[in-house]
Amino acid sequence: MSADDWRDWARFAEQDWKLAVSLLRRKQPVAAHVAFMAQQSAEKCFKAMLRSRQVEFPKTHDLRALNSLCEQANIWTGFRSSDLLFLTDCAVSVRYPGTELTLDEARQAVEIARTVRAFARRFLGV
Repeated sequence: MSADDWRDWARFAEQDWKLAVSLLRRKQPVAAHVAFMAQQSAEKCFKAMLRSRQVEFPKTHDLRALNSLCEQANIWTGFRSSDLLFLTDCAVSVRYPGTELTLDEARQAVEIARTVRAFARRFLGV
């Protein structure tokens, strides 16, 4: 695997996506884990698109920052900032005590990630 190859980023995004969906389908899904994997998938989708344009990016979970880098590279996603902020919060805060997610919020995270994934797959031609 190469951190420079967008295909590797896309492949890892797809693995995270499959895990998020699988976790959501469980008899008793753990909302925080579902949301975390959804965020990870979306994050890697952004990074795949950026690498496809040879754009460097910082080590970050901030989807709004990654979306901004996409726009600078003329990748116009049209994602809502509020959705990206919600999903970004699923990267860290939900994984520690003090922040509890509902199953509906986990489903929301999956739906946002689904939108990012669909856009990225069309953009990347996969």
